[in-house]
Amino acid sequence: MKLLYCLAEIILRIVSQTWQIKLINKIPKIPAIIIFWHCDMLPIWKLFSKKDAYTIVSMNKDGEILSHLLFKWKYKLIRGSSSKNGKEVIKEIVNLNKNNYFLITPDGPRGPKYQCKVGAFVIAQRKQVPLYFVKCKIKYKKVFMKSWDNFILPLLFSKIKIEFSERMDIPTEADREYISQLINKINNKFSK
Repeated sequence: MKLLYCLAEIILRIVSQTWQIKLINKIPKIPAIIIFWHCDMLPIWKLFSKKDAYTIVSMNKDGEILSHLLFKWKYKLIRGSSSKNGKEVIKEIVNLNKNNYFLITPDGPRGPKYQCKVGAFVIAQRKQVPLYFVKCKIKYKKVFMKSWDNFILPLLFSKIKIEFSERMDIPTEADREYISQLINKINNKFSK
């Protein structure tokens, strides 16, 4: 099994080196919480590789494969998810130095797809760090229709456009209703 993980990581690393990523606007400055749909994770993780960023990786088998790849891409990994030790993950991130990038898939690890969970927003509020949603448009891709998120693998030499939303700040005094409205706005605006 370990050999399979290593092989998958090597293939992903080689394929990702051929991607032609075009930024529509600038990458936000540190500190920032970067959120994006689970299906779009690979090109966005590639964009932030070697930026000393943190990301959350689930404890399941897919998470094992991805953790090998992300380790090579110089990520600091936090293992867990909203469905497994979610409160501990939030607490761990809140306690980290805020002068970093924190990459989070708010609809992961099991969906429903394109529906944000509250975790990233709670972290943004508690850390007082701005939040940005990332849109990703991939030209040449393989879509895994049987996966819960219709996972997207950009193919060799794929052209990828990446665009960041406007900055979103969540005031310390914001209540649940405020955060729910922000989540609904993102869900409606960025659903594919």
